Amino acid sequence: MSRVKSKNTSLERQMARTLRASGFQYKTQHPIFGRPDFVLLPQKVAIFCDSEFWHGYKWGQAAKAAFKSRKSYWIPKIERNILRDRLVTSTLKKDGWTVLRFWERAVLKDPISCIKRIQRACRK
Repeated sequence: MSRVKSKNTSLERQMARTLRASGFQYKTQHPIFGRPDFVLLPQKVAIFCDSEFWHGYKWGQAAKAAFKSRKSYWIPKIERNILRDRLVTSTLKKDGWTVLRFWERAVLKDPISCIKRIQRACRK
């Protein structure tokens, strides 16, 4: 657990490269509620890059059954992460932010579609 990074992960570095290549100017770890991975200040867009393990990608019985040990620790932990993500998203939206969340697989396998979503959000 001590080797798990909370910022400047490979996922965030990939998104940063893609944003820079598309001409976006962004802030990282900007001090707003929830600490989005990237913030586009003029457009009020908060971007989160969620890893599939920590944020519960396709969270359901099959995902919960995949845990072989310490289920009493991991399942509540990931469920708290999911609830916190929902709270952060709803709070930011109430404050007038556009919130975009991207799963790890989308950022790594199809960064162009992520950029297109960001561009659409910036045009609003």
